[in-house]
Amino acid sequence: MKAKAKAPPALEGVASAERTLSLLSAFRKGDADLSLAELSARTGLVKSTIMRLAISLEACGFLSRTAEGNYRLEAELLRLGMIYQQSFRLEAHVMPLLERLVEQTGESAAFYIRREDQRLCLFRVDSPHRLRMHVRQGDLLPLDTSAIAQVLRLFTTSPLPAEAGQLDFPLFTSGANDPHVAGMAMPVFGPEESFAGALCLTGPITRLTAEAAVLNAPLLRESAAELTRRLGGRMPLMPTPPPAPAASPSQGRRRKAG
Repeated sequence: MKAKAKAPPALEGVASAERTLSLLSAFRKGDADLSLAELSARTGLVKSTIMRLAISLEACGFLSRTAEGNYRLEAELLRLGMIYQQSFRLEAHVMPLLERLVEQTGESAAFYIRREDQRLCLFRVDSPHRLRMHVRQGDLLPLDTSAIAQVLRLFTTSPLPAEAGQLDFPLFTSGANDPHVAGMAMPVFGPEESFAGALCLTGPITRLTAEAAVLNAPLLRESAAELTRRLGGRMPLMPTPPPAPAASPSQGRRRKAG
């Protein structure tokens, strides 16, 4: 008789470790060093706690003190950052989200980046429907007027065009270049709000209608925000599309079937 497998124990975080990590996370871009008062204001920790934590961080090479008594980040963080960069696999973060979007919407999902005046399909998961747009990973397509290309063009232009703040995201186009294809796209960001690429859904205009796009918009927005978090980024403030209209019972049945 096999022994019954034990359930994994319920674990909780260690408060002191969380305080230590919050101390390191208090540093922002452009900070050469921070005073004890600044660290206390940013973390909400009392100065005596910060001083005790800093002793351990200094001993491990994460922090050091300046001649003025301020704290600055040290080289151990750079070493860990380089290890992370070498082990980071974008595919491991993108593909599960694409698969989930396809399962939720029934349409093809992809992640594009800009390559000069073209758009590169970096990752893609096809719709289960036979009628779909046939694009493969690695395909280069024109930087045209489609929703995907518009997002790539907008967020790779410096400075960001003023029109970007007036658009409703995700962008949606139907028959922009191919009269049979519709698409919708959201920007994804990396560290320091750097633009990472465009997360999109595509499908035939008979399925991915304007109404379907409104229903799918929250899913695409949530996925773009989640991918941005996974890439260490933060979504900038962007307009929110109007709420989706309530689907009729017949629409709900058709959507579930699709």
